[in-house]
Amino acid sequence: MLQTVFFRNSFIFLLCVLSCKKQEESQVPYYNTPDFTPYFLSKGEASEKITHKISHFSFKDQDYKTISDKNINGKIHIASFIFTSCGSICPIMVRNLGLVNQKYSSDPDVVLLSFSVTPWIDTSPKLKAFKESHKIKNPNWHFLTGSKGEIYNLARKSYFAEEDLGFTRDSTEFLHTEHIILADRNKKIRGIYNGTLQTDIEQLIRDIAILKKE
Repeated sequence: MLQTVFFRNSFIFLLCVLSCKKQEESQVPYYNTPDFTPYFLSKGEASEKITHKISHFSFKDQDYKTISDKNINGKIHIASFIFTSCGSICPIMVRNLGLVNQKYSSDPDVVLLSFSVTPWIDTSPKLKAFKESHKIKNPNWHFLTGSKGEIYNLARKSYFAEEDLGFTRDSTEFLHTEHIILADRNKKIRGIYNGTLQTDIEQLIRDIAILKKE
């Protein structure tokens, strides 16, 4: 009798563990609009209901290498918007993103893209010096420069970097945001995080791990 109860309880426990694990693996929502309303969907449902994805782009990185949306095909990527002369939130964001870098620096399927919001100042050599000054050796962390209009449009219309506020702003208004965006292998937005908060970055790392299993 006791043995039967033991096996029954063990079976129930196993079902609970599997159920919790399945629930945990589906906790990274999809986002389709700049108000960041979360949609918890299966991949099949998302392919039909989530129409927004990161659009085409092409910029130069710190090594003069052209980095476009083709470079993130089939990869998870993290987007941030910084500038090298920033003395407020940017150093904190870069330092916190270093935690992501430590975890995934040797993983070619995880790409970090840091777009300069002062590209008329942040040339490739300046971005290279910035990357080196922060002792970042990850070849999959690109610091990007190019047309201001194209970067700002991509940030606001594609990444929803400033949420509703940014989506309606004039493209000439200065872009300065602490938001970091996570996109999956299909270039669909899966998370927004405050880059100045280590707790948010820790959540970002957990969410990347879940996306890698999808």
